[in-house]
Amino acid sequence: MPLTDTACKNAKQAQKPFKLFDALGLYLLVQPTGGKLWRLKYRFAGKEKLLSLGRYPEIGLRDARRRRDDARSRLADGLDPGQERKAEKLQQRLAVESTFEAVARAWWGQWSPVRTKKHAHQVLTRLEADVFPEIGSLPVASITASQLIAISLKIEKRGAHDVAKRAYQTCGQVLRFAVARGLAERNPAADVRPSDALKSTVKVNYARLEPKEVPELLRRIEDYDGSPYTRLALKLMALTFVRTSELIGAHWTEFDLESAQWRIPAERMKMRTPHIVPLSRQAIEVLRELELLRSGRELVFPGERDHTKPMSNNTLLFALYRMGYHSRMTGHGFRGIASTILHELGHRHDLIELQLAHQQRNAVSAAYNHATYLAQRSTMMQAWADHLDGLRAGAKVIPLKAA
Repeated sequence: MPLTDTACKNAKQAQKPFKLFDALGLYLLVQPTGGKLWRLKYRFAGKEKLLSLGRYPEIGLRDARRRRDDARSRLADGLDPGQERKAEKLQQRLAVESTFEAVARAWWGQWSPVRTKKHAHQVLTRLEADVFPEIGSLPVASITASQLIAISLKIEKRGAHDVAKRAYQTCGQVLRFAVARGLAERNPAADVRPSDALKSTVKVNYARLEPKEVPELLRRIEDYDGSPYTRLALKLMALTFVRTSELIGAHWTEFDLESAQWRIPAERMKMRTPHIVPLSRQAIEVLRELELLRSGRELVFPGERDHTKPMSNNTLLFALYRMGYHSRMTGHGFRGIASTILHELGHRHDLIELQLAHQQRNAVSAAYNHATYLAQRSTMMQAWADHLDGLRAGAKVIPLKAA
């Protein structure tokens, strides 16, 4: 039976909360403290949701039904009243708190969920350290291009050229967010490019050895007397030439040794699309050896002290230092070496680029490319592993044109 005003008024609290149902999903929630709250239960996109409609008696039965009907009208139009409520609250909060810092934090809250935790944290830390102290308390609509340039120049003076450019770009994203929400008329960051004010810098590639130095590197890795995890990590990196973060963060669930595939999920990839690494016989041998060290751990390369966290990037870097490659080789250098040698061996450029995960940012092409030419890439990866074996053994390797 539908509720009545008398039933709402006379409802007494109990030890546990209970509901008095009206109709069409509306009910009155009576709390043990005596408070009475209107709630609407509804479904949107196949999921059950709840919407708060106010407190009784401030909102009477008639007004609660009117609010229910308004919400159901939005549902009929294909809109989620709960999401609309959240958007309204965000707009109201931004209208009150329209300083640059408040808007930047709101932008970051919307922008960060689809980024890696590390990247999102770096961006927020950069704002907190360099931007908020300068313009954080100013109204976002009052920010000028000269203020943004001044911040970037200040950062540049301490030698952080890349940070200076990225800070300016992030401010531009925040200001676009403000314009889109009616909190500013225009984005002043669009008036000036960072390169118009900041010094030009020469791009420095990751340190890597020349191809003629690779045989000795492979032999030193094979003879490395440090942690077996470190030695095997370097061997697997040479065989797969994935990014360092992709290697050290690997989980056993990503590997299918029977199918000879390593499937790296999108959230661990730089381009945020899944990536398949065909595993050569040599790579599988390395993983079989790692299985003997596993001891039930989820991570393939656990940290030395905390096994629930991955190995540090510095672990591989310091191992290369110990081998005599200080400032001459990094984990990322294996990618450049592989690209150079595979091209010299005559393998197709598009296959090499696909295996390096140098994918277009277009979502459709990226989703298609991650499994493209998998058979051909498998052949290439086995040829690469065989080539490394020959280099390590000191055999004379005759480059052959790839099929």
